[in-house]
This record gives sequence, C-alpha cells and structure tokens, in this order.
Amino acid sequence: MGREVYKTQEEIELIRISSLLVAKTHGAIAGLIKPGITTIELDRLAEEFIRDNDAIPAFKGYGGFPNTLCMSPNEEVVHGIPNDKPLEDGDIISVDCGVLKNEFFGDSAYTYCVGDVAEETKQLLRVTKESLYKGIEQAVIGNRLGDISAAIQQKAHEFNYGVVRELVGHGVGRELHEEPQVPNYGSRGRGIKLNEGLVLAIEPMINMGTQKVRFLNDGWSVVTQDNKPSAHFEHTIAIMKSGPEVLSSFAFIEEELKKNNLDIL
Repeated sequence: MGREVYKTQEEIELIRISSLLVAKTHGAIAGLIKPGITTIELDRLAEEFIRDNDAIPAFKGYGGFPNTLCMSPNEEVVHGIPNDKPLEDGDIISVDCGVLKNEFFGDSAYTYCVGDVAEETKQLLRVTKESLYKGIEQAVIGNRLGDISAAIQQKAHEFNYGVVRELVGHGVGRELHEEPQVPNYGSRGRGIKLNEGLVLAIEPMINMGTQKVRFLNDGWSVVTQDNKPSAHFEHTIAIMKSGPEVLSSFAFIEEELKKNNLDIL
C-alpha cells in the first residue's frame, strides 16, 4: 500500500481544471439522457467533447476498459460498458467520467433519471446524493477518514439501503487512483487523520436492497445480487484550511436538466 499524496495549491488548481472539464462533459450529455438513446452514442459524444478540450478520457484503456464513460443502468452499480441497447422509460443510469489534463486527473459521477422514474427509485437517488454531501462535510482538517465513511453509511442506513463494500472512493491527482481508499462505511474516529492538501474522490454506491454485489463475466460490470436499483454520485474534493472544497460540479448537469425539463433530484 502506498502513502497518501498531499497536493500544493497549484496542483489543486490543476485538478480543479480537470474536474470542471469532467463536470462540463456531464453537462454536454445530460440533456440527451432520455428514452431511446444508446449509451454508446453518449459515450462517443463524451469522448469527442473531452478531446476537443485538449484532454484525454481517463478511463479509456485504463486496465483495459474499452470506453470513455462507465455507464451503469438500474441494478448495475458501477463500471458498466456502453452498448447499443436504447435506454428505456423508467431506467436510471449512473454515468462516471474521468479526464486527464495538464498531467492531473478529475473524476465525478452522477445518476440520471431516464424519463418517468418510480418515486421510490428517485428517493434512492436523492438519498445517495445527500449521503455524498454528508461525507464531504466531514472532510475537514483534523477529522479522520472514518468520519467521512460513517456519515455516508449513516445517511444510507436511515433508509435501510445497502452500502456497497467491495468498491470505494480514492485519492486522486497525478494518478487516477491514489491512496487513501475511501470506503462508504466505517466508524467515526478511525482511519488516517485528514490534513490540508489531501484530494479525494468521494463516491457513495448505495443499493435499494442488499449491499451484496456480483461481478459479471465481462470483467467490469458490477450488479446488485438482488437486481434492485443502485445509485452512484461522486465528487472530487480538496481538504483546505477553509474546509472541504468541491473541485468538480453538478451545476452544468442541473442547468441542462432544467433546460430540457428533465428531473432534477
């Protein structure tokens, strides 16, 4: 296991540039996520957008992953491979995007509604998004890593949702995945002490039913064991003297959803 890498202010600004490009890439496709569109079509548009902005899709070729976006509908938790199957009314889809620009990575995920989604599923999305912000609130100097994890878990457990254990958040910087790992479950007061300059990708993966998952034969896709929906939200954040600073953004997504009269959680 390596050690966590602390970033200078200049490095954090470069990570912010990458993270905001991730946010704008989400914004470029958010208004198109409707019944009938295919995930491979969205993936192509995202890759084109990233390359037009002088950056490289971080996931494409990473460990052999074939595409720009991880696109995981319904019971798929994460790492879904884009394909030519049209999205259907009532689906949800987690879209995870990363870029490499100026030698630094940015990483962010958002789970979208496709058409008219059941209210109990929307609640899962709202709670997962809220759990992300509960975790971020704990990312302050002097706290422990477990304070972030416990805050996420507590929010999910209020609704009896399952918190995925096999997959976790991570440090981010010159590498897409750095130390420390950031679980979405744990105990307050445990883990490393948080210090200024630590940059983390915090990413709750929350299931409507069981926390248990299984890995599909494609070598990537992870699904819930009970086939109930799963939601995933992620921000890249920096721990600063002034408190946690979110380097990515959901503002571009929400602007596009509003413009297209689509559901904003």
